Amino acid sequence: MRLAVFDCDGTLSDGQAGVCNAMDVAFEAAGLGTPDRHFVRRIVGLSLPQAIRQLAPEADDDQLLAAVEAYKSAFRQSREDGSLREPLYDGIPNLLRRLHGDGWMLGVATGKSDRGLASTLSANDLTDLFSTLHTADRHPSKPHPAMLEAAMADVLADRGDTVMIGDTVFDIQMAAAAGCRAIGVDWGYHEPDELRDAGAIGVATTMEELEALING
Repeated sequence: MRLAVFDCDGTLSDGQAGVCNAMDVAFEAAGLGTPDRHFVRRIVGLSLPQAIRQLAPEADDDQLLAAVEAYKSAFRQSREDGSLREPLYDGIPNLLRRLHGDGWMLGVATGKSDRGLASTLSANDLTDLFSTLHTADRHPSKPHPAMLEAAMADVLADRGDTVMIGDTVFDIQMAAAAGCRAIGVDWGYHEPDELRDAGAIGVATTMEELEALING
């Protein structure tokens, strides 16, 4: 059984604007200084508490909790009022459908919430393509391998037949910890050299390159 597991934000969809806006609200609510958006983009992929802890190491536990809850509320509000934009990168739907048609089982391992991932997939009519979905709601943050190991268990895929595709070193390190191949993409939030140094077997610059690396 061949399994291709994708990260979401920065790999399938471009959700940086929503993340940055919600983080601004979260930090204001917690009485923290406005976070630098460059650094916010760098922590996309981590679970929310870990991401905020990295952005504000000086925050106490009450501030951390307040920021987490404010972020969730801000993100939920933007989704409900229609202001949230998480467009798929060009070519992603066709790539996923080709892989699915070629017999690949597809999965997602993401720092998003269950609600957030379900919304993104449903809005883009992709839900039925995926056999396994895992989020930070139910697992330790990347780069812990729990999400990827659970995805393999769901579809009975071996490590040697599983590939993780992502845009951050957290994705690549997770794959290494799980004993799987890792492929980077250059349209996300970490630099190609960082992904290679973390252990990616290649970094795709186009959907065609990504498809070739997955099938390789």
